[in-house]
Amino acid sequence: MGARTVAIVGAGLVGSGWAIVFARAGLAVRVYDPQKKIRDGFRGWAETALKELEAALLVDSAAETLARMSVFDTLEEALNGASYIQESVFERVDVKTEACLAIDTAMDPAAIVGSSSSGIPASAFTEGCANRARFMINHPVNPPHLVPVVELVPAPWTDPDCVAAVRELMNEVGQVPVSLTREVDGFVLNRLQGALLNEAWALYEEGYASIEDIDATVRDGLGLRWSFMGPFETIDLNAPGGIADYAERLGPLYFGMGNSRMDHPWPREVIARAEAERRVELDAGSLADRRAWRDSQLMKLAAFRQANNLKRSASS
Repeated sequence: MGARTVAIVGAGLVGSGWAIVFARAGLAVRVYDPQKKIRDGFRGWAETALKELEAALLVDSAAETLARMSVFDTLEEALNGASYIQESVFERVDVKTEACLAIDTAMDPAAIVGSSSSGIPASAFTEGCANRARFMINHPVNPPHLVPVVELVPAPWTDPDCVAAVRELMNEVGQVPVSLTREVDGFVLNRLQGALLNEAWALYEEGYASIEDIDATVRDGLGLRWSFMGPFETIDLNAPGGIADYAERLGPLYFGMGNSRMDHPWPREVIARAEAERRVELDAGSLADRRAWRDSQLMKLAAFRQANNLKRSASS
């Protein structure tokens, strides 16, 4: 894509992580958030985060990366000269519609806009934009500077050249782009995560296992393999004859398990029970500290994956 200046609109947890992604790759980053408190606190947060990344060898220089970031008090100033814009405002259709219409008015018509929407398709909030062909979804995992995958999802009117350009940009800045051919609610990541969550809630609701034991099954079992290979490669390696052999052996079992489930919302009383069980393990006042611990573990994992080239597939 050749973008050298990027604008971030919305500098909360996701937007601020995006700022690091672009700045550490050598791009100039112009940051805007409608809340003055967030604008004022951005540089302090970024400085601390970058020092931690430098210690983990995930940025070459915290000071040089920070110097590439500028915070602006107006949207128009932030978008000035930006060839790529990452929108990361609150996940609600009306909020995203308002933000995208404002971006549409102020952007360079040749710029491209990617939304960090985690499940709402771009067609729900960009239809009224004059430059709507240059809007699309570019959905990261939180925090994007530590988890590299991003989902690229075009609206029905998105210019395919824009999708190709954003994929090129994501590769350039060290992310791992996943391209969807068309819109689907939840995209790929949250549909996969949702399937696992729905089954986890059902097993818990029916009393088969505790929250901790269900978490341990993923954390100390499935998650270890999934940290460096996906579900299709996993089953390809789990039967002597590969994926077709696995499907022949275990396909009927999975089909039966799937048919045993009826889709229904997570019951409120079960959520309340889960909340009480989790608060025994971690009180509400410690959630922020535990998130910081999570990010420190992700930093170590990211450094390990980088050192061992684990972002590449077996065919790379």
